Amino acid sequence: MSTLNDQLTEDMKAAMKARDQKKLNVIRGLKAAVKNAAIEAGGADAVLDDVAVMAVIRKQIKQRQDSVEQYQNANRPELAETELEEIAVLETYLPQPLSEEEVDAIVDQAIASTGATAMADMGKVMGEVQKLAEGRADGKVLSQKVRAKLA
Repeated sequence: MSTLNDQLTEDMKAAMKARDQKKLNVIRGLKAAVKNAAIEAGGADAVLDDVAVMAVIRKQIKQRQDSVEQYQNANRPELAETELEEIAVLETYLPQPLSEEEVDAIVDQAIASTGATAMADMGKVMGEVQKLAEGRADGKVLSQKVRAKLA
């Protein structure tokens, strides 16, 4: 079992003992999503590594962010607040995001290492940037930075 998977199980037990129903529901939903992703990846006995678990967490956060936007547009602030609380719980399982300076440095390093000079090289650069960022930066932000540097 991966360490992040173990952490989720321990936190679920702690939430049960503390009778923290909100946190418990979020963790249970996350564990179900992780299990579903593992089954899709390799069958019923498959276990995801930490990187794959973090990808599932990011997907869950993205879904909730979309829900927040829809609830705010529908003038339902109480439902948006619930989603924001769930996002806060999920974010505790992700590593500290990279600062803007760190992202810029990674983009510069990737451009130098791939020898990119034009937008045609964006795919190569993005692959390298995503490896270097190790999931600690949003893909959209990375893409915008690479575009700006290559333009």
